[in-house]
Amino acid sequence: MPPTRLVTVRDVADAADLIGPATHRTPLLGPAADDGGQLWIKPENQQRTGSFKVRGALNAVARLTGVDHVLAQSSGNHGLAVAYAASRHGLRATVVLPDTAPPVKVAAVRASGARVVVVPAALRESTTAELCASTGAAPVGSADFDVIAGHGTVGAEIVADLPQLGTVLVPVCNGGLLAGVAVAVRALAPRARVVGVEPALAGDAAESVRRGRLVRWPVARTYRTIADGLRAPVLGELAWQHIRALVDDVVTVDEESIVAAQEFLFDRFGVVAEPSGAVATAAHLSRAAGPAGGATVAVVSGGNVAAGRAGHRPDRMRRVGVQ
Repeated sequence: MPPTRLVTVRDVADAADLIGPATHRTPLLGPAADDGGQLWIKPENQQRTGSFKVRGALNAVARLTGVDHVLAQSSGNHGLAVAYAASRHGLRATVVLPDTAPPVKVAAVRASGARVVVVPAALRESTTAELCASTGAAPVGSADFDVIAGHGTVGAEIVADLPQLGTVLVPVCNGGLLAGVAVAVRALAPRARVVGVEPALAGDAAESVRRGRLVRWPVARTYRTIADGLRAPVLGELAWQHIRALVDDVVTVDEESIVAAQEFLFDRFGVVAEPSGAVATAAHLSRAAGPAGGATVAVVSGGNVAAGRAGHRPDRMRRVGVQ
């Protein structure tokens, strides 16, 4: 049975001890003074596998016992992280990806040694369930308890580096990162605001918060956004419990703001962000999260993007991958 309790800051600290040797402690970059106040960024594009996802995957896979095969479904970054974690522990990995996944992410998952199963986006969940039943592989969900605890290390590091934190802006897919960051920030900087950010074209989390219940959007609706890593049709149930209890708000940004934020991150910080990684910065720049109050940190969740993609100058691009 899945855990019924919420992740605690103790769980986050335990995760930090466990995954520390296998992850980078990404710095805070900033501040960048603009007309909205002081903006800092947490560049998880510099993390191993090119995104924050490796934090949760390493924590979850390290705690598995009696298994030799793990299974994940993903838009790309979670699958890559699980494959990386599996390789470190000598396990086989199978990753289910949608046929809309960027080729750069599909190639990276394959290069990690995982078996890749590509299916139509609407069949990701059912295919994963079928493979789990037929192979006996242990599933690693992107918003499972140990994954949330691992992701919480992002929030703990932010507070340690910036104790005067006023607001932290966090990208939202199925809510694992937002949940984990909220656990850490609420415990370590209780006066700070925790705000989730997602594309308006995939705004199921914002609608869920507004309605006070989980809302699922059709895949055809969420897949309109360029932020391919934030197309989940619904929040994870456990993540939703954390978000309801700990998060101040979830806001949305439009596609133009996402592209503008990608340019801003490169021009101001030299940081290459995939569209999903730029949404938190977009919320700051567009004031979608309200007026900046004190020091604001935007989590840049990932940088796995091909040269010449939205918002970037091809001659100035690089891809962050497995390191």
